[in-house]
Amino acid sequence: MTTGFSSGSSRFADYFVICGLDTESGLEPDELSGENFEQSPLRRTFKSKVLAHYPDNVEWNPFDQDAVGMLCMPKGLSFRTQVDSREPQFHSFIITREDGSRTYGFALTFFEEVTSKQICSAMQTLYHMHNAEQYDILHTPTTPHGPEDQRLPQPRPVLHAAPAISRLQRFNSYDISRDTLYVSKCICLITPMAFAQACRKVLEQLHQAVTSPQPPPLPLESYIYNILYEVPLPPSGRSLKFSGVYGPIVCQRPSTSELPLFDFAISEMFNLLGVENVLQLFTCALLELQILLYSQHYQRLMTVAESITALMFPFQWQHVYVPILPASLLHFLDAPVPYLMGLHSNGQDDRTKLELPQEANLCFVDIDNHFIELPEELPQFPNKLEFIQEISEVLMSFGVSPEGNIHSSESQGRSRFRSVDMVSDKRNGNLGSPLTSYLLRENETIARLQALVKRTGVSLEKVRDDASCNKDARAQCDEEELKMHQLNIQVREVFANRFTQMFADYEVFVIQPSHDKESWFTNRDQMQNFDKASFLSDQPEPYLPFLSRFLETQMFASFIDSKILCHDDEEKEHTLRVFDARVDKIRMLNVRTPTLRTSMYQKCTNIEEAAIEMRVAKIDHTALHPHLLDMKIGQGRYEQGFFPRLQSDVLSTGPTSNKWAKRSAPAQWRRRDRQKQHAEHLYLDNDQREKYIQEARNLGTTIRQPKLSNLSPSVIAQTNWKFVEGLLKECRNKTKRMLVEKMGREAVELGHGEVSITGVEENTLIASLCDLLERIWSHGLQVKQGKSALWSHLLHYQDSKEKNATPGGLGPPGKRSSMPPLRISLIQDMRHIQNIGEIKTDVGKARAWVRLSMEKKLLSRHLKQLLSDHELTKKLYKRYAFLRCDDEKEQFLYHLLSFNAVDYFCFTNVFTTIMIPYHVVIVPSKKLGGSMFTANPWVCVSGELSETGVLQVPRNTLEITFECQNLGKLTTVQMGHDNSGLYAKWLVESVVVRNEITGHTYKFPCGRWLGKGIDDGSLERILVGELMTPTTENDERMCRTPPMQQSPGMMRRFVTISPSSKPKLNTGQIQEGVGEAINGIVKHFHKPEKERGSLTLLLCGEYGLVWALEQVFQHGFKSPRLFKNVFIWDFLEKAQVYFESAEQREATPDENWQTRVRHFCRFMRAINSTSRNIGKDGKFQMLVCLGARDHLLHHWIALLADCPITSQMYEDTALIKDRSLVNSLIRVLQTLQEFNITLEASLVKGVGI
Repeated sequence: MTTGFSSGSSRFADYFVICGLDTESGLEPDELSGENFEQSPLRRTFKSKVLAHYPDNVEWNPFDQDAVGMLCMPKGLSFRTQVDSREPQFHSFIITREDGSRTYGFALTFFEEVTSKQICSAMQTLYHMHNAEQYDILHTPTTPHGPEDQRLPQPRPVLHAAPAISRLQRFNSYDISRDTLYVSKCICLITPMAFAQACRKVLEQLHQAVTSPQPPPLPLESYIYNILYEVPLPPSGRSLKFSGVYGPIVCQRPSTSELPLFDFAISEMFNLLGVENVLQLFTCALLELQILLYSQHYQRLMTVAESITALMFPFQWQHVYVPILPASLLHFLDAPVPYLMGLHSNGQDDRTKLELPQEANLCFVDIDNHFIELPEELPQFPNKLEFIQEISEVLMSFGVSPEGNIHSSESQGRSRFRSVDMVSDKRNGNLGSPLTSYLLRENETIARLQALVKRTGVSLEKVRDDASCNKDARAQCDEEELKMHQLNIQVREVFANRFTQMFADYEVFVIQPSHDKESWFTNRDQMQNFDKASFLSDQPEPYLPFLSRFLETQMFASFIDSKILCHDDEEKEHTLRVFDARVDKIRMLNVRTPTLRTSMYQKCTNIEEAAIEMRVAKIDHTALHPHLLDMKIGQGRYEQGFFPRLQSDVLSTGPTSNKWAKRSAPAQWRRRDRQKQHAEHLYLDNDQREKYIQEARNLGTTIRQPKLSNLSPSVIAQTNWKFVEGLLKECRNKTKRMLVEKMGREAVELGHGEVSITGVEENTLIASLCDLLERIWSHGLQVKQGKSALWSHLLHYQDSKEKNATPGGLGPPGKRSSMPPLRISLIQDMRHIQNIGEIKTDVGKARAWVRLSMEKKLLSRHLKQLLSDHELTKKLYKRYAFLRCDDEKEQFLYHLLSFNAVDYFCFTNVFTTIMIPYHVVIVPSKKLGGSMFTANPWVCVSGELSETGVLQVPRNTLEITFECQNLGKLTTVQMGHDNSGLYAKWLVESVVVRNEITGHTYKFPCGRWLGKGIDDGSLERILVGELMTPTTENDERMCRTPPMQQSPGMMRRFVTISPSSKPKLNTGQIQEGVGEAINGIVKHFHKPEKERGSLTLLLCGEYGLVWALEQVFQHGFKSPRLFKNVFIWDFLEKAQVYFESAEQREATPDENWQTRVRHFCRFMRAINSTSRNIGKDGKFQMLVCLGARDHLLHHWIALLADCPITSQMYEDTALIKDRSLVNSLIRVLQTLQEFNITLEASLVKGVGI
């Protein structure tokens, strides 16, 4: 081991690899790559082998033969003849190890003539067989084809058998006597860091050395030895120059304060996709959806994948990442986890032929066709339009079109990949750097850049005049590379700036663990590491749909974890250090108060390109030049046009003393320093912290990377088993997280006091649950139908059941006072969803069905029923599918069962415009002859979204069913009758209303009379309702959330029906009641708008404001004579009369007093003159509500306390006569002044104030 360090590589390259055709083992068809045998033999794929790699092994990066072989030649070997194009192709790839660390590979694939006679004759034989088969397929008509039939035995004339064949064969034929056969071969560098441009030059120059007529100055071994052992990685913030075969190669590495190393051309991605598509793809990646890239070019797959993940800085993709998916791993698309994968297209098939196991939350990117398919319900990236504008400006300043330009990138792609067939280049021998100059002449991109440079006023002519042709070429090539780096930096800074702006105050919301690190790790699953609710409540409204989902991702959790784990700057991961520095800078620049929400778009001002130019202008380090090695005479000779097997004895070990360690002493490659450099870009450090972070990351994902090996059934089974376990774990974590959010328990434990889940956040969690269900249902599917695997399964179930189904009626008759419960029916719930015209797609229907089942607390039960049809499950799913693993399935259903503990309104609140049938039942009191009642009753139902208008109820049944647009959660019912007939007095127990789709049943207690001359003489009442909980035993036990508040009138009933028995509350209790009621209203307004409950409940519900003030006025009220009820309203009317006469006399000149009196009397008159028959208590309720709305209550209390009528009608001990108590009451009521109270229409109908 030459470097003497085991911590990691400090060499530029770890391995040099040669892959290709192994003549010993001959032609082995590659069945796994999925190519079919109808293809002509030249178009089939055959197994490639790693022919050689040097050195044999390095301990910090063990050589993975399977992975390297698969990724160097992902489609195996390909053959060509002299008529086909045989341009070399460059591509890069990435190998991710189990622990998430990465190694990069750079491969150049070119064609060499096949010299082995056996291989050529094997190919000829394959052709004979193939042509015979083709002939049979084309010629199986019933009528004989005449002479053509006789030609069958002779292989050659078959070519002319039919026009179709002859046309086909001209391109696809191979004749051993006439054609030259070529086969692909690949040379590859495996490196610890992605210096793509430098590696590409190294490989292209090596290839050129083999194909050029003159041999290179030194044997190939010298150059390869040099790159493997004598070229170091450049230190942080430095540049390094080393020698290729024909010219110098420069690479540079960013310093610790810059963005991490990135050496692919981002402009290529924008050219291929356009800004709009890139931003959509970026959003999908940030939300950890499944992303599948699709292209004919491996390099494009890699460029797009690497660019998108680089732009995520400071976050890192935490899931399966395979930018180039080898053909033999196609079954991996079945993975029920978030992934970012690249799939090679053969260019012939279109998108529709592609069978993807799951598309419910798949982002499909067809790179070559500039096209992207997005999952449904993708939120907008914050400030999307301004962001696109800013990116476009940067691109345009470099001459890149923001719309993307598929043609320019085509040509750019081709010219970049076209290393020349040097044999044809006459001046090859005498040019210092023939490759660069040739590329320059060929490359249209450079022409475009030159035009751009001219426009920007930098004259290249000067350079041209005083430099030799050779220098000029190199300067321009560097110019192009410099441009690429500058564009990269500018675009990346613009992206990074979005996150620094969005998360400028993120540190405030990080929840530091109260325990020591060890126990934090063991309980990592249960811990919240970020105060999401508070963070979101500070964000501008339009950001919420995106941010609430982003905060749930693994990448965000890992980012915050690493923040928690690194207290001081020394410990921080490089990304975190750079990001925190940016955040600090932003906060210094604009001292924005964290509480101030701003959606102002702030452009990126922080772009440091100077560093790159400096490093290029002044090279910091130069590596040793290649030199002759100690080889025997005759070694190192090779045949032109063939890449030789190299001398392994000289390449297998490096130099004995570490020469360049001394030479680069100023770089001070101390161990600690180099570890840090390594950590900086590979995000790896060897100490325990890394182990911790890794463990923390792995909590959410069981598989970071498929094992790239030749897959045996057992390996596949093991992978699938891991997926099953991962899904179950994810399900457990999700259900727990949702319950905790809903119940707010954990947040309270963490010392956050009361917590409430925002509507946006709840939606996010439910959407992510839907995604998880889709992933579970698409794992191990036999045949895919439609985009939603869950809905497809439900439809199969519906079909099988509807053949022998009974029509869905109601269940068994229920108890009196409520209606019979809805029959539980999975099929019926599906029909409800199918009847909603607004939902067009399968994915949408599946989501709606899940939401409905959640709201009905039937999700677990329905899915259990669906899966109980074992025959169907067997028919639809492979043996290894999650849904066929019984234990896991049971546990999964059990986790879902826990949702029954809380009330969700995730269906009602989302589908606000759909039509819903409601069923209303009026329950009269059985005690007092309801049967004799002669008048015609009516009801009007109001909810949070709208109200129904007056509905007549048939007198004989007292129930109706009607359909109207979704009312939302129900709040009030107005009910009354027309006072017709002989007996128009009616004692009503309650009104019950049920939503026939969700089954939610609301009870509106009444317990009062409706009729003239009885009770308070009211013909109509406004009832406030509460949601009833199902009364089965186990449901009662499960429900731990407090029920919503009850309805009014319970306390009031005692007060008015029999004054003698009214509950005596003392002044302390009354004050407390008022305080509580006001408190409830204050809290209501402190919540974000989306989460506020019903204000009507707080005003008129049980123990609401109306009730509390009623208690104030009831206290010490003088009892009238027997049998005559006196109501508070009677007292208020007397006070009104007094005030009006006092005003006439103008006894009190005080203007304030006069205004208050005028207001009071105006309201009293308006309420009394209403056309509604609401009775005295109803009028009192209306007065309190209007007084609260117009902030007049405290004035009125003051007026009434001083009114002489009060002293007549109240005893001396009454609260209203106690000066200090009245003052404190006024103070409490004043707190309502800052709130803008909007009353529900049903409360103030008919009062024109």
